[in-house]
Amino acid sequence: MDRIAELTHHFSQIKSAIQHAESAANRERGSVHLLAVSKTKPASDIEALFRLGQRQFGENYVQEAVNKIDSLSDLDIEWHYIGHIQSNKTKIIATAFDWVHTIDREKIASRLNEARIGKPLNILIQVNVDLAETKSGVAPGDLKRLAETIWALPNLRLRGLMSIPDPVSEEDLKRSHQTLRSLFEELKQAHPAPEIFDTLSMGMTNDLELAVTEGSTMVRIGTALFGARPPKDSL
Repeated sequence: MDRIAELTHHFSQIKSAIQHAESAANRERGSVHLLAVSKTKPASDIEALFRLGQRQFGENYVQEAVNKIDSLSDLDIEWHYIGHIQSNKTKIIATAFDWVHTIDREKIASRLNEARIGKPLNILIQVNVDLAETKSGVAPGDLKRLAETIWALPNLRLRGLMSIPDPVSEEDLKRSHQTLRSLFEELKQAHPAPEIFDTLSMGMTNDLELAVTEGSTMVRIGTALFGARPPKDSL
């Protein structure tokens, strides 16, 4: 099977899995978006998926992503930054991407706001729902304060929340997803523009159906779409 045929097959399988999960959860078809996690994969793979109808792509590594964004600038792709944010990379992230998923500090939010020019940058706050020492993310108890800081920054638009729970038991994953959904619903009530607070990013290759059942509006899929990566990069 050549690469285009392989990607076409995987894309069809993932789209079917999302539609099945939506149906099983009594969700409206199309209510869950697919974010194709394309880190370490070539621009040719992204272009192939774009030709199949995929528009949202997630990248973790700044320089690799910028090279792809430049080479694919003629395509109407929505670029999402989903990696760890270093302070010295905020300017390039703010100018190159449409969305940033991994905000967990006021300092980073402020730097992105200062560097952003043009339409506001769409922001998700990463929440460490399990309070795991090995995970990034704001603690649930500090979430509202960070959200209030972002609401006051004119070049950022807070769209929702994101989490990466520890890959433990299904019951623990379910609890983590439920916690994030509760935090999302609480913050939506307090949001000064609740109509734009519409994105709950949770669920990856191994817990897609569970995440959709618990209210996810965006699933991040890499391995099942592009094929296996080295173990440390599995999504």
